[in-house]
Amino acid sequence: MKMIETRSSGIVSNYSLLSGNTADYKGLLDLIGDAQIVLIGESSHGTHEFYRERSRITQELIREKGFKAVAVEADWPDAYRVNRYVRGHGRDRDADQALQDFKRFPSWMWRNTDVVDFIDWLRAHNSDQGSEKLKTGFYGIDLYSLRASMEAVVAYLDTVDRRAAADARYRYSCFDTFESDGQRYGHGSALNITAACEDQVVEQLVDLRNRQKEILSRDGWLARDEYFFAEGNARLVVNAERYYRSMYRGHVSSWNLRDTHMVETLYALDAHLKQESANSKIVVWAHNSHVGDARATDMSRRGEVNVGQLVRELWPSKVFSIGFTTHNGRVTAASEWGGPAERKRVRPALYGSYEDAFHLQQEPMMLIPTGASGNEDLGAYRLERAIGVIYRPESERTSHWFHADLRAQFDAVIHIDTTTALQPLERTSLWDMGEPPETYPTGL
Repeated sequence: MKMIETRSSGIVSNYSLLSGNTADYKGLLDLIGDAQIVLIGESSHGTHEFYRERSRITQELIREKGFKAVAVEADWPDAYRVNRYVRGHGRDRDADQALQDFKRFPSWMWRNTDVVDFIDWLRAHNSDQGSEKLKTGFYGIDLYSLRASMEAVVAYLDTVDRRAAADARYRYSCFDTFESDGQRYGHGSALNITAACEDQVVEQLVDLRNRQKEILSRDGWLARDEYFFAEGNARLVVNAERYYRSMYRGHVSSWNLRDTHMVETLYALDAHLKQESANSKIVVWAHNSHVGDARATDMSRRGEVNVGQLVRELWPSKVFSIGFTTHNGRVTAASEWGGPAERKRVRPALYGSYEDAFHLQQEPMMLIPTGASGNEDLGAYRLERAIGVIYRPESERTSHWFHADLRAQFDAVIHIDTTTALQPLERTSLWDMGEPPETYPTGL
C-alpha cells in the first residue's frame, strides 16, 4: 500500500490505495490491532465489491488473527444451517444447498455468488483445522425468523426431551391464530384482537435454560453447540414477539429492539465461544446503518441506538468498525418491499457529500483511516448515502441520504468509486435487463 497526499481541495490527505487483493489489507490489520469485535459494514445490501472486499478482510482476520466467528445480519436458523456446513456437519452437499433456507425477501442478500465463494472458502479453511475448537463458525444475529425459530426449538427438544417438546408446542400455539406470521401478530396485538404471547415465549426460554444441565449431560462440543442453537432460537422468539408488538407503536422502538437483539446475540456468542477457548474474536457483517456508531449520525437525534454504539459501550476499546462508500455504479435492489431483485443504476453522489469528496481524489479504491492525521475534516457533519434492499432514485435525497460525522462513525472507511451489482443465485429477466441509463435524471 502506498500512502499518498491528495490535492488541497480534498477533505482527506491520508489514505491508502487498494488494488483488490488480500495483500492490500496488511495496513488495515495493523490498524485493527488487538480488537476483539470487528464490524464491517456496507452502504447497500446489493453491491458486489462491498461483499467481495468484506470477504477478503474477513479471510485475513481468520488466517492472521484467529477470528472464530462471522456474525451476519441474517436470521439465526437460516445462518446456522450454513454454520453446520462450514464446520463439516449437516447433510448439505454444497454452499448453494446450505443457503436454501434464505427464502424470505430479500433472498439475494445472502443467496448470491459472493456469499457462495466465501462459504466455500470457509469450509475449506475449517477442513484444514483438525480440532473443532479451531474452526470458525457462521451465525445470524437478526430476529425476523419467528416461525422458523419456534419450529427449531421444538425440533431440538424432540431429539432430547419429548415431554419438553410437547410443552413448547403448547406454549407456541399461542401464535396459531396468526399462522405464526409476525406482522399479523403485531397488528392483532395492537388492535387488542387477542392477548399477547409474551408470557408464553418467556416461559419457554426460562424452561429451556432450566433444563440446560440435564440436556448437556452428554459431553462434547457438538452437544453444547446444538443446545446453544436451540437457546438462541428461544431467545429470538422472545425478542421477535416484542419486536412485532412494537412495530405499530413507532419506528424508533422497533429499530432499537432489533439492534439490541443483535448485540444480545453477539454477547451470547462471545460467551459460548469462550467455553471452548479464550479466543472469542468475532467479525460482524451488517449494513453501515447498523455498524456505524449511531451517536455520530441523525439516528441519535431520533432516539435510535444501533449495534455500532452498543458494542462500543459493551466492549470499550475492543471494537474496530469499517464502513464502505461508493460514488456511482450499479446495485441489486427492489423498488418496493417484497418486490423482485432489479439491477439499478446508482446515481452519482450528491454535491458536498462524503462520497462526492472521495470521488474528487480520482482513485478507484481507497482505504481511509478516519482517525489519521490529515483527515480531521472528516469530522464535519456531511451527507452520507445509505441504500438498503430498496432503492428509490426518484426520491434520492429524502430516501437515501442522512448527515453524519464520519470520524466518530467509523474507524476506517473503504471507498470504491464505481461499483457493480451483486449477482443473485436466482437471476430474473428483470435483473438481466438492468435499468436503462435514461430512466431518471442525476443529481436529485
